[in-house]
Amino acid sequence: MANVAVVGAQWGDEGKGKIVDWLSERADIVVRFQGGHNAGHTLVIDGVTYKLSLLPSGVVRRDTLSMIGNGVVIDPWALMKEIDDIRGKGVDVTPDSLLVADNAALILPLHAELDRAREEARGAVKIGTTGRGIGPAYEDKVGRRAIRVCDLADLDYLDERIDGLLVHHNALRRGLGAPEIDKAALSASLRELAPRLLPFAGNIWKRLDDARRGGDRILFEGAQGAMLDVDHGTYPFVTSSNTVAGQAAVGSGMGPGAVGYVLGITKAYTTRVGSGPFPTELTDEIGNLLGERGREFGVVTGRKRRCGWFDAALVRQAVKVGGINGIALTKLDVLDGFEEIKVCTGYRCQGRDYDYLPPMPRLQADIRPVYETFEGWRESTQGARSWAELPATAIKYIRRIEELIEAPVALLSTSPERDDTILVRDPFAD
Repeated sequence: MANVAVVGAQWGDEGKGKIVDWLSERADIVVRFQGGHNAGHTLVIDGVTYKLSLLPSGVVRRDTLSMIGNGVVIDPWALMKEIDDIRGKGVDVTPDSLLVADNAALILPLHAELDRAREEARGAVKIGTTGRGIGPAYEDKVGRRAIRVCDLADLDYLDERIDGLLVHHNALRRGLGAPEIDKAALSASLRELAPRLLPFAGNIWKRLDDARRGGDRILFEGAQGAMLDVDHGTYPFVTSSNTVAGQAAVGSGMGPGAVGYVLGITKAYTTRVGSGPFPTELTDEIGNLLGERGREFGVVTGRKRRCGWFDAALVRQAVKVGGINGIALTKLDVLDGFEEIKVCTGYRCQGRDYDYLPPMPRLQADIRPVYETFEGWRESTQGARSWAELPATAIKYIRRIEELIEAPVALLSTSPERDDTILVRDPFAD
C-alpha cells in the first residue's frame, strides 16, 4: 500500500480539505507538512461545517492520528483556539489524537506585526500575504533565530532564545519606526502557553518511522498550491515554503521514499487570492458567476477570490514539477449550465508561444491565454457519485483535461459533502 501526499496543483483553495478528509478514512495517520495558519480547509460532514487552518483535515476522524510536522510554522495561540473551536463542535482533540513536532518553529505576535508593516510599506506592489506572520517566521527559522516548540520545555534556554531573536527584530522595528518588543511580556505569554501546548509535543519523525515499519498508511497533507511554491511558483507572489510533494518528506522527517503516490488537487476552473499573475482571470459576468456559485471566499481571511477558466498549461506544469501521479478534480458542479466552457492550453506573449508559464514577472504580466472551447452541459452534476450520473459532455470535458495535463483523474468531487465523491483510482492501492 502506498503512502499518499495530497498537494494543490493551482494557487491553493482547490478543495484539499475535503479530499484529505475523504482519504483519511483509508489512512492511519494524517500529517501536515508545510505552511501555517494562513492555509484554510473547509470540511462539510453531515451538514456540519468545520473550518481548519493548522489542524490536519483528518482530525475529525476518531481512529486517525493527526500530526503537525516540523515543516509547519505554528502560531501556538491560533492552534489552541482552533482546538477549542473544534472541540465545541463535538470533535475530541487530545494528545492521543494530535501530535505536534517538537522541532517545529513558532510564529510569534512580532512576526504578524512585521508581516503587516512590510506589506503596508509596499504600497501598490503588495505581495498579497495574509499578514499572519508566516513569512517572517520562516525567515527566522532559516536565519537560525526561531523559537521552537521544544524550547518551551526549557525556560532558562527560552529566555536566551528570546534575547537572540529580539536583537534582530528590534533592529528591524527601529528601522520601521515601530516600538521595540517588550521581552518580559513575550516571555510571560510563552511561559503561560507552554503547559497547554507541550502535552501535544513529540518526536514526529520517529513516530512516523515506527508507523511505516508497522505497515500503517500515512497521508501527507499540503497547504496552498504548486503555483505558490517559493521556488516553482509565480515569484515573488508566492508563499514562504515549498508546497510541492517533495516537501512532504522533508517537512515530516521522512526519506523521499516514504511518499508513494502524489495526488494533485485542482478545481474544474481556476482561482487565486491576492496579487500576482493570473492568465485566465475573468473580470466579467462569467468570473463573477464562478465566484458566486463556487462560494469563492477565503476560509481564513474572507477575501474574495479571483476566478477564471481552467488553465491546463499551468496544471501540467504543476504535474511535472510536483511529480503528481493523478489528480482529484473538484467543483465540477460549478460549471453546470454554461453553454460553453473554455480551457487554456498554452500562452502567447510578444509573438512567441509557450506551453508553460515562464518565470519572468514581466512576461507573466503580459502573457495571454490560448483557449480551446468546449460544449457545456445543462444537466446537474451536483452530488453525483458515479460516472453513470454524469452528462456525456461533462465526461468529455474531464477526458480532455486528462490529455492536456498529462495525468489521470483519480477522484472527482461534485459537492462539498464528504460522500459526494467519485473514486476512479484508489491512491492508496498503488
